[in-house]
Amino acid sequence: MWDNIAQAVITILSPTAIVLVAKKNRWGFVIGLMTQPFWFITALTNKQWGVFLVSLVYTGSWILGVYEWFFKKGGSYGKETKNNPS
Repeated sequence: MWDNIAQAVITILSPTAIVLVAKKNRWGFVIGLMTQPFWFITALTNKQWGVFLVSLVYTGSWILGVYEWFFKKGGSYGKETKNNPS
């Protein structure tokens, strides 16, 4: 049961996170981080140790994105991405 729920969440939220990040929307990092427990559930349930290890790396990456876009002083959020000599 939990594996089916995890698979459904992964199928919906993981691509959503990637699209949002590609569009430079900071909420993509939050959604990506929210999917990680479901990746861990799936990896543990199916004894996919490689997926489990990669999920650890992705978790760190999503945490870094959340930090950069939400908490880092002078971080990426709110900065102009166009060539604007200011």
